[in-house]
Amino acid sequence: QVQLVESGGGLVQAGGSLRLSCVVSGSIFSINDMDWYRQAPGKQRELVATSSSGGDTNYVDSVKGRFTISRDNAKRTAYLQMNNLKPEDTAVYYCNAVIIRRPGTFPTNYWGQGTQVTVSS
Repeated sequence: QVQLVESGGGLVQAGGSLRLSCVVSGSIFSINDMDWYRQAPGKQRELVATSSSGGDTNYVDSVKGRFTISRDNAKRTAYLQMNNLKPEDTAVYYCNAVIIRRPGTFPTNYWGQGTQVTVSS
């Protein structure tokens, strides 16, 4: 069974930093995109950062220059380095991965359970 496990969330003061990690476990063939989303209370889930298997990255405007997405394909791990955090970054952060479980099969979307990030002012 494929699982995504996030870690690294917590409580931090405004201006501080956190590094989130997302590890893919289980039997798979390959990983395409690995992305980070977040959902604040009362708001819709939004895409924060994307990372393709080829290394292309994209960010929502509100985090550009502050967040960096990276991945270690050998470790099946994606990271989200978050610097200069602001109270409006407070949310549950979710990892999403598009995975091919066996050669010749269609890619499937998988989600982690989420990790809470709270930024105090």
